[in-house]
Amino acid sequence: MRMRSGAAIAGVAALAVTAMALNAVLEPVWAHGPTRQKVRESIEINAPQAKVWAALGNFQDMSWLPPVTKTEGEKGNEIGATRKLTLDGGATVEEELYKYEPDMLSYSYRITKVDVKVLPVTNYSSTLTVSPAPDGKAKVEWAGAFYRGFPNNDPPPELNDEAAKAAVSGLYKAGLEALKKKIESGS
Repeated sequence: MRMRSGAAIAGVAALAVTAMALNAVLEPVWAHGPTRQKVRESIEINAPQAKVWAALGNFQDMSWLPPVTKTEGEKGNEIGATRKLTLDGGATVEEELYKYEPDMLSYSYRITKVDVKVLPVTNYSSTLTVSPAPDGKAKVEWAGAFYRGFPNNDPPPELNDEAAKAAVSGLYKAGLEALKKKIESGS
């Protein structure tokens, strides 16, 4: 084993101290902004998959989602189709379909325009999928990925990661419950 001289050890120690000082100065530059958040909610519905897909699979119809009072759109279920959802109180959300797989009972869309006061998210995309569940039931899964409503560091509480996740999770749960009620009651 080779021994290092005192000067070599001092040089290594000085290099380490210099690196730590540089890191302290540069760390704010290297700090990253928000991280992508994900929410996944699901529900079992006492109905065959085909019946659930019939109620859910039309991108131009979000009448099953409680805050939606009106849906207007173009291009049906084609990739690139758009829809504008009008919510209770008059706020709107604009969305675009980017994946439609009726054979897989699934579609994916993104929000192209929303006020963060309505839904505290940015860069939101989502997928709705119907799959089999035990006893002839169907399982609906709604999964989304997004960033919080405030893109910079130190967001206000209403636009932070927790607020974004809570808002999306609450929307998904309410929507899935409403869909279940609509299908199971036959309305």
